[in-house]
Amino acid sequence: MKAGKIDEHSFIQKLGPDTRIVVLTGAGISAESGIPTFRDAQDGLWSQFRPEELASPEGFRANPKLVFDWYAWRRKKVLESKPNKGHEILALWGQQFPHMTLITQNVDGLHQAAGSQDLIEMHGSIHRLICFKERHPSPWVAAKDGVPLCMRCQSPLRPDVVWFGEMLDRRILEHIGKALANCEVFLAIGTSGLVYPAAGFLDEARASGALTVVINRERVGEDRCDLLLQGSASDILQRLQDSIQARHVFKVSSRAR
Repeated sequence: MKAGKIDEHSFIQKLGPDTRIVVLTGAGISAESGIPTFRDAQDGLWSQFRPEELASPEGFRANPKLVFDWYAWRRKKVLESKPNKGHEILALWGQQFPHMTLITQNVDGLHQAAGSQDLIEMHGSIHRLICFKERHPSPWVAAKDGVPLCMRCQSPLRPDVVWFGEMLDRRILEHIGKALANCEVFLAIGTSGLVYPAAGFLDEARASGALTVVINRERVGEDRCDLLLQGSASDILQRLQDSIQARHVFKVSSRAR
């Protein structure tokens, strides 16, 4: 199927309780909750630093307190935000579509706050810490004097997120690869489509025969997807959900565990 050859009604008709769906979300969906993108957050005090100084192993080695304080400030902003309608509808879809895989590039935890389960966090979570040396896990600990240390090995603690120059977890990529190979419908929501490997997911899904949909405020991926829905993620997802409910094809039920 060539890009742009279906309409919204045809997309809705494709959805059912047994449909294998993969949803990828990016910064655009969280922006509607008031969370700035990584680079947009570099204002005020943080504007004097290069991204690599704030989010790389080299930057952490050079100034661990600076990096920890940057993420503590970002986490505070996240904790002041709430899930929006888009997050809530995707959580509902997790119940309506038992074979849906939800993948996010975001580290803010708003999908979980909205009720999504079995979420694949590609880039980790700003709400968790790991130690720099051995990657021992730790809940969030506030910095007092300097950077908090790992209780097990005394290595400095850092956010459990993927930094510049770091590889994504191989097991996560394998999980995503299997989902893409088997999916019938793929949606990319609020993601630029420029950062790999996530930027290649749409093409992988199409190569497997999936119907592909992009939801974005900008006209991104138009030449690579079957349907581009341009506008607010929350507004478009609400419209799609209204159409799904109008079909009365199934009732909402808890996903089997």
